[in-house]
Amino acid sequence: MRRVLMMLALAGGAAQAITVRDDAGNSVTLARPAQRVISTAPHVTELLFAAGGGERVVGAMSYSDYPEAARRIPVIGSDAQIDMERLLALRPDLLVVWQTGNTERQLAQLKSLGIPIFYSEPKKLEEVATSLTRLGQLLGTEATAQTAARDYRQKIARLTSTYAQRPPVKVFYQIWEKPLFTLNGEHIVSDVLRVCGGRNVFAGLKVTAPSVSTEAVLQENPEAVIGGERHDGQSGINIWKPYQGLLAVQRNNLFMLDSELLVRASPRIADGAAVLCEKLETARQHRP
Repeated sequence: MRRVLMMLALAGGAAQAITVRDDAGNSVTLARPAQRVISTAPHVTELLFAAGGGERVVGAMSYSDYPEAARRIPVIGSDAQIDMERLLALRPDLLVVWQTGNTERQLAQLKSLGIPIFYSEPKKLEEVATSLTRLGQLLGTEATAQTAARDYRQKIARLTSTYAQRPPVKVFYQIWEKPLFTLNGEHIVSDVLRVCGGRNVFAGLKVTAPSVSTEAVLQENPEAVIGGERHDGQSGINIWKPYQGLLAVQRNNLFMLDSELLVRASPRIADGAAVLCEKLETARQHRP
């Protein structure tokens, strides 16, 4: 009888196991929904909250500042270094890490801990939605995650139907000016541009965040330049104003926006996409 009960208990435990595939293609299996989660990137923190697991996040990386409750989560490190002792003291049962944002050394350290790891790297807008549903499975918050994914998909669908087939706009997306950095076609920002009817002039570069020269930008002659707002209210896109031969300057298409709404692969990227689509529509209106 005892053996039968033990077999039933084991069978019940196996039935409760949760398995999902992460963005690195790995299978992540938990015996039960995660209760104590560590986030190693701001976009991951936002995804976990949106999926209904905010109260389960016991540690996060610096700059995890959205939603407001995320600011109260203990910080376990930065993109330069993770405090492994503090991380272990939080007794996590799941690590959600940024595959390319965390260093190889950090990833190796985290992997050596033997704690289940979910690698997060959404490169397409649809992958934000699937990230929500997969994390919802791991957290046992499927209903909340499914609702968030549905609402997000509806926002993206509306923007796509409105803007994707509009006359294309050549765009230079600037993330920094000294040195000059942009994003290639593999980054999710390029997918946002596609939804808005834009075309990333440096989509074909191999590096995700490549450095480019002023001459290369001038040669591409984008119709619009998009730059992120700085905390001091200034933007590096002003470096282009002296180049009167640049089409974006001629047509007054130097646009600033909140870059965190675009470079963080979270549901808020739909809000950033809405702003970007409006900027590109303004660029179309500036055509002669």
